[in-house]
Amino acid sequence: MADMPVKATIAEAEAPLQKVPPMPVVESLPTPTGEPLLVPLSALCEDPANPRTEFPEAELQELAEDIRQHGILQPIVVQPADAGGRYRIHFGAKRFRAAGLAGLTEVPVTVRPTAADPYAQVAENQKRHGLSPVDLARFIRSRVDLGESNATIAKRLGIDLTTVAHHLALLELPPPLEAALRTGRCAAPRTLYELNKVHAQRPEAVVRLLRSDTPITREAVAALRGPVRRSKAAKRPAPRTKAPATPAQPDQLTTRVDRLCTQLAAVCSQLRGAGFDQVPADQLAALRERLSGLKVLLEP
Repeated sequence: MADMPVKATIAEAEAPLQKVPPMPVVESLPTPTGEPLLVPLSALCEDPANPRTEFPEAELQELAEDIRQHGILQPIVVQPADAGGRYRIHFGAKRFRAAGLAGLTEVPVTVRPTAADPYAQVAENQKRHGLSPVDLARFIRSRVDLGESNATIAKRLGIDLTTVAHHLALLELPPPLEAALRTGRCAAPRTLYELNKVHAQRPEAVVRLLRSDTPITREAVAALRGPVRRSKAAKRPAPRTKAPATPAQPDQLTTRVDRLCTQLAAVCSQLRGAGFDQVPADQLAALRERLSGLKVLLEP
């Protein structure tokens, strides 16, 4: 009788195992994991606050051809945009556009849970292809409109205050210089800034330079500025010769000394109220000696 439970246990052990049916797989939306995911291109939308607004067609076509051959080597960085499964692009708007031109229907992305720092977006763009001067100027203007100082913006962007001022000036150029910037005739913010100052004095000369084949350099701008400076010097009136000052009369001097003594007495009273012990002994001694010396000046 004692052996029966043992035999039953052995028999149960030798019985074939039953197959457990697999658990059903529940599909869910991609979540921020930090790992690349494949998502439909149609599920992505661009960030309206992206500092890059200019996407030259030639550059997009070149990137699209590279994507056709090698695919997207670095995932686009996104964040959830809504509950419908759409994503807003942090970094990679140019890759997103080029992927569409290349005919891709899915793209690799990395999902982040929070919005991108605007300055990080600028740094990413500058590192890759560089923002256009106008795009950078618009970004700086947007930060100024939010209440940031030029010093704060310069520090965050890693540029100097002069560069900030030069870029802001790009947004207020007169039509001839704005056209030169748009067509690429002159794209250097500093040169345009200096050219704008000359344009205020000699607009016809600036327009002639823009229409010529002469390269627009700072030297060319300086050549235009030269006559302006000479003309100002020519118009400047000769300095007037000052008439010799009339010596002050004794009664005027006495009144002035009396007024100064009154002021000196008031200051000394304030110093006494603050406490002589707050003043170093050597300074206090020197001050007393100097005041005593003033008395000698009034002796006959």
